[in-house]
Order: sequence, then structure tokens, then C-alpha cells
Amino acid sequence: VREPRELSSIGEDIHGRTQWLTPRAARAWARMRKAAANDGINLQVVSAFRSASYQLVIIERKLERGLSMDHILQASAAPGYSEHHSGRVVDITCPGYAALEEEFEQSPAFSWLQHNATQFGFRLSYPRNNIHGIVYEPWHWCWHQR
Repeated sequence: VREPRELSSIGEDIHGRTQWLTPRAARAWARMRKAAANDGINLQVVSAFRSASYQLVIIERKLERGLSMDHILQASAAPGYSEHHSGRVVDITCPGYAALEEEFEQSPAFSWLQHNATQFGFRLSYPRNNIHGIVYEPWHWCWHQR
């Protein structure tokens, strides 16, 4: 996945770090987040743009913890292959739910996203039993140009 030439800040994630998306994805995210807020849903960012070099660091940390590469690649794409490199992905959580955990699918935010995200160009990338063989990630939403 090619990294974008231009990124726009979408504010801070749940850890206080500035996050980035491509300008058009950032505008779509802002519109979607505002619409959710108008419906009483607080969408929070866990992660957005991630460079290929940062993705390598993630893989290396998991290897250092003793995980096998096969296990790692079920949840983390190899550097250069992550949708995060596109600058069009946002990992989402909401208050009261652990970040990057399947329990997010039980949240009002996930229900709202299922019913409304496509209106803003966002789609769930890794549903259960997806064709990519990636673990189910109810928090991982990718913006597709409309």
C-alpha cells in the first residue's frame, strides 16, 4: 500500500498522540464523527495513519515477545501491506470499551457505524471470516473514495 503524499491532522487519539489521515479521508472522518456525536455516540480514535517503518516496529515488538510470524500476520499486516499506510484507515473505540478488542462490537458506537459509516465512505475492512484471513477487527474502518 502506497503511503500518501499529504496528511491532515484529525486530532489526538485516546493516548494523546496526534493522528493523521489523507485530507479527504480526514474531512469524511470529521463529518462522520460529528454525525455520531449528534446521535449521542462518541467515536474515539485509537490509531490512523501508520508508516511502513512504524509497522515494522510493531512486528519487531511482537517477535521480541515470542509470537510467531504466522500468528503476527493474522492480526498485523507486513510493512508495506497495511491499510494504515494508505492514510484512509481509522481504528475506532468509544468510552467504556477496551481499544482493539472484539468487545467493541457490543458497543453502541459499533452499531451506529454499521448503520451509518457507508454514508461517509467508511467500510469495515475485516469482518468475521474475511477473505484476507485477517482476524475479525470490528474497530478497523477504511474510507473509500466516493
